[in-house]
Amino acid sequence: MHPLYALELDGSEPISATAVKAVSALCDRAEDAEGTGARSPVVAVHVTGAPADGWAGSLDVMLVTKWERALRRLERLPVATVAVAHGDCGGTALETFLAADVRVATPDTRLLLPRDATATWPGMAGYRLVRLAGVARTRGALLFGRPVQAAEALALGVVDELTDDPAAAVAAAAALVGDLSGKEIAIRRQLMFDAATTGFEDALGAHLAACDRALRQGAAPETAAEA
Repeated sequence: MHPLYALELDGSEPISATAVKAVSALCDRAEDAEGTGARSPVVAVHVTGAPADGWAGSLDVMLVTKWERALRRLERLPVATVAVAHGDCGGTALETFLAADVRVATPDTRLLLPRDATATWPGMAGYRLVRLAGVARTRGALLFGRPVQAAEALALGVVDELTDDPAAAVAAAAALVGDLSGKEIAIRRQLMFDAATTGFEDALGAHLAACDRALRQGAAPETAAEA
């Protein structure tokens, strides 16, 4: 069984140093476990809650920068990540949810881009939504804060599965990982991200390097067996 590292985030709370530390500590644990050579861990983040109006009034750009860096670290972990959402999800809850490899939601979930004083919050949740679903299908949410209902999020590919049993969904995600290497998952993830913006010729080198790495790893057990 894969080691499971879990975190709960309340999106009704504004971005805080505590949230940054919690995500960073989760990443530390996952990276340390991946480096032990044991079975690759799986990270599960449970999110709910959306901030009230005026939530951004106490923030400063340095804190927001630290938060976005922590999320980017989570998004690039050398392990598989799964996020489970329920109820209204906005702010830190939505941003963390969108950074996961596998995104599961309960049927009552609504994804909400919160507003600051003048418009929707311009954080990286909007960027990730567009990368996942495209401009046309996310315009209402990004510009006007229109809630994205769970069924719509599933149809858009923003949510991978709707379930009334989040625990079973997390277990299924861990089973999906199987014996795959967390480090190799991270490499495939980066190739996937780059494919959206990189031309064929520029991408070819990175893919060939990954193929060479896979071939060398596959040859290593055979060499050891021959010896």
